[in-house]
This record gives sequence, C-alpha cells and structure tokens, in this order.
Amino acid sequence: MESGNKIATAAIALILGLAVGGGVGYMAGNGMEKDDNSNMANSSQTSDAAVDGVTVGGAVMVRDKDIVDNAANASNVTTLVSLVQKAELVETLKGAGPFTVFGPDNDAFAKLPAATVESLQMPENKAALANILTYHVVSGTYTSAALKVMAEKGETLTTVQGQTLTPVIDGDKLKIEDAMGNKVDIETADVISSNGVTHVIDSVLMPKS
Repeated sequence: MESGNKIATAAIALILGLAVGGGVGYMAGNGMEKDDNSNMANSSQTSDAAVDGVTVGGAVMVRDKDIVDNAANASNVTTLVSLVQKAELVETLKGAGPFTVFGPDNDAFAKLPAATVESLQMPENKAALANILTYHVVSGTYTSAALKVMAEKGETLTTVQGQTLTPVIDGDKLKIEDAMGNKVDIETADVISSNGVTHVIDSVLMPKS
C-alpha cells in the first residue's frame, strides 16, 4: 500500500547509515540539548574528526554530508551500501530524516550464509531485503546516551519495519537486542551526518518472520 511503501522506503533511508545530525536524547525535536561529543571509545578519530565526526572504514564522517555520501566513503560497509542500492533505496537515504540507523558492517554480513546474502540480492527478493533493511531503521534521533537511558528504563524502539528493537546493558556494554533475542555489539556509535545518526553494529539484526 502506498503509505506503507513510503514508510518502508523512508525507513531504509537510514540503514545505509553512517551519519546523522540531530539532537541528543530521545527523538529529534524533543527539545533535548545537542551533544556533539558522544562518540564510542573505540571510534578512531583524527584532528579533522574532532571537527566533523568519527572515522568509519578509514574515512572521516562529515556532518554536512548525508548518510549516503558518508557511507560511500567507508570501506567497512560496502556490503550494506550494495544491498541498499539493490533495494533501490539510495534516493530515500538522501532524504531529510532524521533517522537512527543501526548499520551492519561487512563482517556482520559475512557471518550470514553466503547463499542468504546472494539470495537477498535477487530481484524477486527485493521485498524481503527491504523488510530486513527497514528493521535496522528507527524514525527520530537516538544517540548512545539516549539508548542507555532507554535500556535502564526497559524501553524499546519501534522500527520502520514495524517490529521492535531493545537497547540493553550487557555487563558494562550497550547492546541492541533484536526480535529473535540476539544481542549485537555497537562497533562505532553516534556517527553524525546531515540527516540522522548511525550506529555501526557487528551483526545483522533479525526480525521475526
């Protein structure tokens, strides 16, 4: 249905996600103060990164660029970029947002059976691909600080795909739990670009079938 397709398309616009602008705290526009300094400790930074953002896949993420342009420069999310192109969602990813994207890196997709990844790239499976990609996208801007607060309160995120994700604190680490009960690590948090925030994750999130 047209409205549903628009939502799904808009949602995927995030997944390519390597950047997002917007405020800290819960969803963008909630009046919370912007925090430009929330970066994961394992995020590689340079003097330029201190001005623009973290380094992802050897490239500094520039706040003035949208998620598509930033992602295209990162060498560790090429599989994700390819899948977004296969799903014909590139133009959506260049939309205004804001979105929060949980973007699996290349190693995350490598954990899946090769046949599964190949199957998702077939034209006849574009809907299934879009279903998975939109499950990685949430409307609004959620930084790692906001996600930690949600984890402490036991709150969940509703994805554009319609199912939920749950921020959790496992030990002393912030993780994201999917509908199947899998907990994934955030490799690089709070990647800021002009239309949202991206958190690079180490595994693909799986919705219920």
